[in-house]
Amino acid sequence: MDMNKHSSFCGLSRHAGVTLAELMVSLALSLLVMLVATSLLLSSKSAYIANEDAVVIQESGRHVLEIVARALRQAGHEDWDGSGAARLTEATDSASLAGLDASSLKSTNAAMDSPLGKSVNGSDVLGIRFHGAGAGNHGDGSMLNCAGFGVPSVLEKGGTSERGWSIFFVAEDSLGEPELRCKYRGKSSWSAVAIARGVETFQVLYGLDSDADGLPNQFLTATQIEALDDALVLSGADSAALVLDRNRKTHWKKIVALKVALLMRGAHAVRADALAKSYELFGEDYGDAYAGIDPGTRIEEIKLPAKSRNRIRKSFVATIQLRNQNAGGPA
Repeated sequence: MDMNKHSSFCGLSRHAGVTLAELMVSLALSLLVMLVATSLLLSSKSAYIANEDAVVIQESGRHVLEIVARALRQAGHEDWDGSGAARLTEATDSASLAGLDASSLKSTNAAMDSPLGKSVNGSDVLGIRFHGAGAGNHGDGSMLNCAGFGVPSVLEKGGTSERGWSIFFVAEDSLGEPELRCKYRGKSSWSAVAIARGVETFQVLYGLDSDADGLPNQFLTATQIEALDDALVLSGADSAALVLDRNRKTHWKKIVALKVALLMRGAHAVRADALAKSYELFGEDYGDAYAGIDPGTRIEEIKLPAKSRNRIRKSFVATIQLRNQNAGGPA
C-alpha cells in the first residue's frame, strides 16, 4: 500500500466532524433561533387574540344597545289592530317601565318579583311592558320581546289581555363570566336567555319630564324615581284604590328618555399595561357626584377580581327616546 496515500487518508480522518466547542456554539445558536421564533409566535398569537377580542367587544356592545333600544321603543305600545277591539293602556294600569338599581333576578320568578340584592358590579335591572299584536301563541310577529319571540295581543291565560315583558339584567354564567340576560314570559312560565357575554356592568338612568313638555328635565336612578313615588299623596278607600291612584300618579309614567350604558370586557387575559384605568359610564362629572351612591357607574380596574383585570374593556352609552305615550289614556 502506498504510504503517502495512507498518510493523507489519516490526516483527513483527524479533521472530519466537529469539536465540542463548535457543537456547543451550534446548540446555543439553535436555541436562540428557537427562542426568537417562539417569542414572535407568542407575540403574534397574543396580538391576534387581542384584536379578536376588540372586534367581539365592539360588535357585542353595539348589539346590546340595539336590542335594548328596540325593546324601549316598544314600551307602552298599544295594539290598535287587535282582533275585535283595540288593546289600550289605561291610566290606572301600571307604568310601562320599571327599574331596580344594583340588583339581579332569578330567571324563573315572575317578572321582577323577589329581586336579588347581590348584583354584578352594581348592574341595574330594566323592565319594559307593552301590548302584543295578533292572536295565537306568538301573535303576528310584529311585536317581539327581547328574546325575539312574538307576543300576542291576548296571552293564553283565560283570554284576558296581558301586556308582554322584556326585562334586562346581568348575571354570571356557570364559568363565572357576566352576561346580559333577557327575561320574558313564555306560554306558561318565565325564562331568561343570554344576549351578550362579557357585560361587566349595565347601567340605566331615567329622563324625567316634570313639566310635561315632552323633554327630560333631569336623569335619575330607579331609586330616585321610587323615592319620588313614595312621597306621593294618595287617596283611596282601600288598598286596591290606593294602588290604582299610585299607578295614575307614578313618576315612572313621566319618563320620556333613558340613558343606557354598559362596560364590555374581552374573554382573554391579553393586556400587559398598567391595570389602573377607571371607566366613567356616564362621564367623569356624574361619577364624581354620584359614583358613591350609584354603584357600577364608575368601574376601577384595581378593584376588580385579579383574574379578570388584564382583559380588554370598552364602555358604550346611548340616549334613547321613548316613542309611545306612557301615561295611558284618560281615567
